Amino acid sequence: MPAQTLFMACNLLALSGWLLLIFAPKWQWSVRVAAIILPCFFGMVYLYLLVVHFQKEQGGFGSLVGWAQFFQNPYLALAGWIHYLAFDLFIGSWEVRDAQHLGIRPWVVVPCLVLTQLSQLDELSSVFV
Repeated sequence: MPAQTLFMACNLLALSGWLLLIFAPKWQWSVRVAAIILPCFFGMVYLYLLVVHFQKEQGGFGSLVGWAQFFQNPYLALAGWIHYLAFDLFIGSWEVRDAQHLGIRPWVVVPCLVLTQLSQLDELSSVFV
């Protein structure tokens, strides 16, 4: 699968998780999907991309130059992006669970969710343009 196609598919999946957290925070499956199912799926894609593409590239994590060389491969850059998607979605679901536990109204959490994913929302807007 081309890296761009996988990028768009993962962004849309992450968007579905965020929409569940924003519009259906009390539905029993919203947090499960956003905190467990989607991050696990993203983790499997991440692991696959690293296993298949890691040894083919120069560079590494020991220096900034190595880091830049490593991410010149679009599939490894995508792996980094997927890591970001999974982590932020997990944090967003944590915000929703914590708010529910503390009795905070869902509409109060929405700005927090938007701020958590502000940069991702900018990237997602490019998918639809």
